[in-house]
Amino acid sequence: MTTLKYIAHYPEHIQSQAATLISSGRLGDYIEKNYPSKHQIQSDKALYDYVNEIKNQYMRKNSSLSQVSYNSKLKVLKDALGVHIYQSRVQGNKLRAHNSITVASLFKEAPPEFLRMIVVHELAHFREKEHNKAFYQLCCHIEPNYHQFELDTRLWLHWREQ
Repeated sequence: MTTLKYIAHYPEHIQSQAATLISSGRLGDYIEKNYPSKHQIQSDKALYDYVNEIKNQYMRKNSSLSQVSYNSKLKVLKDALGVHIYQSRVQGNKLRAHNSITVASLFKEAPPEFLRMIVVHELAHFREKEHNKAFYQLCCHIEPNYHQFELDTRLWLHWREQ
């Protein structure tokens, strides 16, 4: 079986199903059938508003976002679909938090579910730093279909490379 780098950590039965879809040429049909539309969030400002809306709905008590942007230099090869940065800074006698999220520019062309999955993932890191059980519970609380969207995003990345 060919190496499926984006889903290499998934169980063997999922990898074999994905390999079958890829070898039979049906992966594109699967993606287009399940995710027929593309999102309209193309600018950094629109992305900031979108992320802030999700954050305010589910994580109101966390400090505000300083910056949200797309980045064309973010490489998916390093398993970085998005990046979160959390910094605490001392300003006078106050401690201020700086939260920023960067999303790979290739997701400007993605279905809305994939962008939401990445945003949810990066927002969850502000509360849970590690990929542990609490982290994934938070992701699933914000987006109940998180795990399916994550798998399908990885399949979409394979499809884009073909």
